[in-house]
Amino acid sequence: MSWISIAAIYFILWWVVLFAMLPFGVKTQEEDGEVTLGTVASAPRGPHMLRAAIRTTIVSGLIFSAFYVAVVHYGFSFDDIPRIGPSAR
Repeated sequence: MSWISIAAIYFILWWVVLFAMLPFGVKTQEEDGEVTLGTVASAPRGPHMLRAAIRTTIVSGLIFSAFYVAVVHYGFSFDDIPRIGPSAR
């Protein structure tokens, strides 16, 4: 694996994990008890992007580490994935 492919895989993985992690830890204004006038009560209480970015980086790092170990040290590749459909032979 080259450094470019490693960076590309991690970049894509980080963005996927970010969108998966965004809803965790969010409180609505209604749950917090302080609804700002002119906003919907179900709107998020406040920005939490720094916490979301930190959680995303940690989870992405763990997932990527497992992927890296499986590919580099154990030699797994796309050829090891069993074929689901019929073969084209």
